[in-house]
Amino acid sequence: MKKRKLDIAIISDVHLGTYGCHARELLNYLKHIDPETLILNGDFIDIWQFRKRYFPKEHLQVIQCILKMAAKGTKVYYITGNHDDTLRRYSDFSTGNIHLRNKLVFNLKGKKYWIFHGDVFDLMIQYSPIISRLGGKGYDLLIRINRFINKIRQRLGKQNMSFAHKVKSRVKEAVKFISNFEETAIKLAAEQDYDIVICGHIHRPTMRKVTKKGKQVTYLNSGDWVENLTALEYNWGRWSLYVYDETDYSYHNSKLHVKTPRAQADDAAFTEATSPQAILDSIMSMKVNV
Repeated sequence: MKKRKLDIAIISDVHLGTYGCHARELLNYLKHIDPETLILNGDFIDIWQFRKRYFPKEHLQVIQCILKMAAKGTKVYYITGNHDDTLRRYSDFSTGNIHLRNKLVFNLKGKKYWIFHGDVFDLMIQYSPIISRLGGKGYDLLIRINRFINKIRQRLGKQNMSFAHKVKSRVKEAVKFISNFEETAIKLAAEQDYDIVICGHIHRPTMRKVTKKGKQVTYLNSGDWVENLTALEYNWGRWSLYVYDETDYSYHNSKLHVKTPRAQADDAAFTEATSPQAILDSIMSMKVNV
């Protein structure tokens, strides 16, 4: 399967290190795109819930894949979120093609962009982090139960269902929070003269245009890789919302690809430099310093 060339790809809320993360599916996606710029819009690694005893090889492979993309020329911007907020003390750090930021502001094709995770709108996170972390553990448990139920449904020939989506759509306060979140982002973007505002955080992939006080604002949300498995893609001057489909990758067999000796040697050197133990030790040091 040929890699798709993209100008920009944005993913958020991957939550590596949790049971809910769909790392295998994300790895499929990343291996089949070739973006000039990759933006990780918060909660990429879930430092809140990280445990060294649970960090499967697929989670490590996602990190290695992104590091390899950066080594080959892709600009990678890691925007901090609430689940990896300990990284905020290192914002504005850059090394090679990897840049750590709290937000991104830039101009593209005459449009002014504002990209940030979105947890700044969440008062619970700002004023009660302990309750928020407990909520995160409950959410992860719900996702684990959901996966178990879906395996049974698959064997019965039924479609998967999302417990988290049903809870969010039926609980009035959850619906109100999501609506308020989007409206706040749009309002602030209009007030500060941004044309396009891009968030994550609420795990709800969205593309919409709204006019506020005569200012048209495009609101985009990249969704997540826990429930929705979505990404935002920019190519040929337009944005689109990508939704993961297993059938897109079902006919690809990586074993059929024969690498040259030079490529094999480069891969071996890169793998040694980004070993699983080194990655785990780095994440553990971040968690200890919280």
